[in-house]
Amino acid sequence: MAYAVHFAATMVACYLTAQVLARSTWTWRSPRVAIVCWQAVGLALGLSAMGLPMALGVSAYDQPTGGALLALAADLGRGTLPIGVTALHLAGVGVGFGIGAVLVTTTVRSIHGTVRAQRRHRDLLTLVARDDPAAPGALVLDHPSAAAYCLPGVKPQVVVSAGTLSLLDRAELAAVLTHERAHANERHDLVLLPFTALCRALPWFGWVRDAHERVALLVEMRADDKARELHAEEPLAGALRRFAAAGHRVTPAGALGMGDRDLDVRVQRLLVSDRPPRLLGGIALAVATTLVALPVSLFLS
Repeated sequence: MAYAVHFAATMVACYLTAQVLARSTWTWRSPRVAIVCWQAVGLALGLSAMGLPMALGVSAYDQPTGGALLALAADLGRGTLPIGVTALHLAGVGVGFGIGAVLVTTTVRSIHGTVRAQRRHRDLLTLVARDDPAAPGALVLDHPSAAAYCLPGVKPQVVVSAGTLSLLDRAELAAVLTHERAHANERHDLVLLPFTALCRALPWFGWVRDAHERVALLVEMRADDKARELHAEEPLAGALRRFAAAGHRVTPAGALGMGDRDLDVRVQRLLVSDRPPRLLGGIALAVATTLVALPVSLFLS
């Protein structure tokens, strides 16, 4: 039972940590550190959601969950079970494996759906998009609305619309293209994928959906930081303002769009020069590491 309490405590700690991260503004100054912390919270939550019913199911073995599961498998192979293990306990183990199966299945389905959407859009781009010297390394889509996005994958593609070319000046466009290339280079689509799976597997946790939104914003902020390293703050901030004023923006399914999230907040942080809070970031990383270490150690013991 003690191991089940550990898993339950980890889930509570994940919730509390997520609440702190969601309400903290230091994460905007250190988006990469914050993304790692959110990933750790998501991993710890998934492992603990699996481990809690498993630990309850194998509580009669009085050993860490990983070793208890191996002992249970050995006993089932011999056709014997220790005193105290009932069908209810076996059902708990089954629920734990079922949660794991749901997590894996939803992840695979998310990958499959995203890859299909990306493939369809790539096929469309081969028909309607064109190269343009004004946007080197990107495809131009003849559409009047503002659009700038990265279509991720093995061969990522940056796409901008004709409306974007007329909307931005040269410096702003260069910053936008660097922003989108940052999404591709750092595989931000893979960063978001586990949170998409958690949202589908654990829909009753509203804060999991909030976590997905937070991480999506941090991903945009991280790409903003990569862009301003090369182009300074003002061109990118100007581009964000123009996207905000443009109103209707187009980003297809499976893509990461420049103007999708919290443009005003992103402009504000670009124009305020604050150093990353190293102490807070270090504390957050230590907490995140501890959250992941506990369920992992219980499964490996």
